[in-house]
Amino acid sequence: MFVYNLFIRLLISAMKIGAIFNYKLKKGLAGRRQSCDIVKSKISQDDKVIWMHAASLGEYEQGLPVLEKLKIKFPGHKILITFFSPSGYDNVIKKNTIADAICFLPFDTEDWVKEFTSNFKTEIFFTVKYDYWYHLLENLKNQGAKIFVVSALFYETQIFFKAYGSWFVNQLKKNVDWFFHQTQHSTALAKGIGLKNSSTSGDTRFDRVKQLRDGDNLVKYIEEFKQNKTTLIFGSSWESEERLAEIIASKNKEVKLIIAPHDLKRVERLQNIFPNAILYSQHENTPELKYMSSQVLIIDCIGLLSKIYSYGNLAIVGGGFHSKGLHNILEAATFGIPVFFGNQYTKNPEADELIARNGGKSFEDEFFAAPYILGLLNDQTSLVKMGNNARNFIEEQPVSSEIILDQILKRL
Repeated sequence: MFVYNLFIRLLISAMKIGAIFNYKLKKGLAGRRQSCDIVKSKISQDDKVIWMHAASLGEYEQGLPVLEKLKIKFPGHKILITFFSPSGYDNVIKKNTIADAICFLPFDTEDWVKEFTSNFKTEIFFTVKYDYWYHLLENLKNQGAKIFVVSALFYETQIFFKAYGSWFVNQLKKNVDWFFHQTQHSTALAKGIGLKNSSTSGDTRFDRVKQLRDGDNLVKYIEEFKQNKTTLIFGSSWESEERLAEIIASKNKEVKLIIAPHDLKRVERLQNIFPNAILYSQHENTPELKYMSSQVLIIDCIGLLSKIYSYGNLAIVGGGFHSKGLHNILEAATFGIPVFFGNQYTKNPEADELIARNGGKSFEDEFFAAPYILGLLNDQTSLVKMGNNARNFIEEQPVSSEIILDQILKRL
């Protein structure tokens, strides 16, 4: 326990030092100082609260189908959403959501957690995937909250499987009412260390991407840019994916490329690579002739990618060519297009499943990927078949949020 508290103090100190040089860290620290004021202004001590915690945007999207179903069952409850990451908070705070309050999760010190949670009555709390905080879980359980983990994903390198991690496992045994795991392997790992309150419910991201696919996916000017040509979507691109785009653009002048970089700071680099590219933010002032002749469209704003996949014939998703982590491949697969990515992923079991179903493929680097994709672009039969495989893979997944909701209601 002493070591954990020391770790939290060191984390806070490190973030304070880092905030001098990093805007996101600075924003996260400032946001946490406002968290208590935010909940006080939106939620009273008499309100019953359903609280979802998500580390970042991906976990938010994963947990949202469950949160929406809980809100339908308990329309009188207030909804609180907390984030650890500034990027997750920044994306969601701009959207219309079912939340009554959205804020940063305070650091996991005993005093800070008590101050925050004393402002309201939490009836249901769930965290998404694997963001666990010792004092937070203990405090909520002492207040009588029901605590769940949605789309849990255990893997062998986590602290729970180390000799020094048994104290945290005991904390989870005591405080978490149920773990809803993404995979049978994750469930088996959890039960292997004594977390018997576990079951396999599947990945709620499948529910979410089906929702997104069936919604309104119109994005202005994309059809005008496509000109009915085969279109490749580069989603959440990093340097390797952008080099791959450069190779494909130079080898096949007939295809269109839409590139949505992971970080908008990459837009300038993309403009250097593709000097004739169109910026989406300038579409209203772009002459029709340039739309017809330009091969590349750069998405220089956030929030459009999941819709833009609906316009693609093939997707390349970023993050898998390095250790940053593979971004969401399901958002593309749900639209029935093949998905390609790097092979450096360890926490994405859906990637292995998509490959096994021949709905996608991974590569060691962009130079291995380029000839395969170029060949596929000349084989429309195989291209369409892989896309159908991707869509079928999504369709065949269980509706995890309904399974989870049913089990939560049994435990209230």
